[in-house]
Amino acid sequence: MPAHPEHQPRNGFPNIPSVEQLVKSAHVVRLPMRVKFRGIMARESLLLQGPAGWGEFCPFPEYGDAEASRWLAAAIEAAWTGFPAPLRPVIPVNATVPAVPADRVPEVLARFGRVDAVKVKVAERGQTLDDDAARLAAVRSALPDAAIRVDANGGWDIPAAVEALTRLANVRLEYAEQPVPTIDGLAEVRRALRTAGTPVLIAADESVRKESDPLRVARAGAADLIVVKVAPLGGVRRALDIVAQAGLPAVVSSALDTSVGIRAGLALAAALPELPYACGLGTVSLFESDITMDPLVADDGAIRLRDVAADAGLLEQYAAPPERRDWWLARLRRVHALLTA
Repeated sequence: MPAHPEHQPRNGFPNIPSVEQLVKSAHVVRLPMRVKFRGIMARESLLLQGPAGWGEFCPFPEYGDAEASRWLAAAIEAAWTGFPAPLRPVIPVNATVPAVPADRVPEVLARFGRVDAVKVKVAERGQTLDDDAARLAAVRSALPDAAIRVDANGGWDIPAAVEALTRLANVRLEYAEQPVPTIDGLAEVRRALRTAGTPVLIAADESVRKESDPLRVARAGAADLIVVKVAPLGGVRRALDIVAQAGLPAVVSSALDTSVGIRAGLALAAALPELPYACGLGTVSLFESDITMDPLVADDGAIRLRDVAADAGLLEQYAAPPERRDWWLARLRRVHALLTA
């Protein structure tokens, strides 16, 4: 059921509860990772419990408060408003292979069970194209029939991206996610690959969720599809609106969330009119533990839509140290002030 908010923000986000309500409901956790992901071995998150359920506020520490405000809006939507009605009960998901050495690929894949699609991290700082090629070859060897997509997180420049994707295409890549940082660069890489006849589609991620205008990538003809994440876009409903306006196929992905955040991603995937690609919502398998006794992990290549609730014992077991709780609560207060300005 919707909340009775106390603020009327003028920035386009839904009405939100007071900061005192948020702080009272907040739990800050630090969850250990099985493998390094985005350079970290532990993931911190602030969880909120509201009248509609649980929400997750977990922008990475380096993100500024203005960007983080969209993450807070998404958490409030989940916990105080709830999600739109679903159109499908089961969501296909991909496995995720971080930038691990090739010999660790079977170990990572084993945690996902049956796999029909895999996202492989590439262009990791300190690694080479040979490392990427070996990792992808190991994935293809383990899964001869799976769809494989790569995610460079904008780690290449234009010539390096064209070279890399031309070489890596031999494993039958489904698409390449954010090979270069800029929208103009994406358009140039896409044109170069098409001219050369290299059959790799281009997906935009950061160029959607980190842009002040998330639709510019579609207008620029810079991508074949877009990757949408609930938290960076400000909630399920805002993400649905962006997909509708972009007019491009969408892949729903996560931002290394607990099952609470994954539930929001599943809500988006369930509400999209079309879902042509497996979603990047299987990242709970990268954690040593979760905040619920019944985590949202893939079974037979998919996750069935259901609600989750944080477990009191796990919230206590994985509670962040006091200084980190204080850091997150101070951030929550700052971001709330921006959201209600």
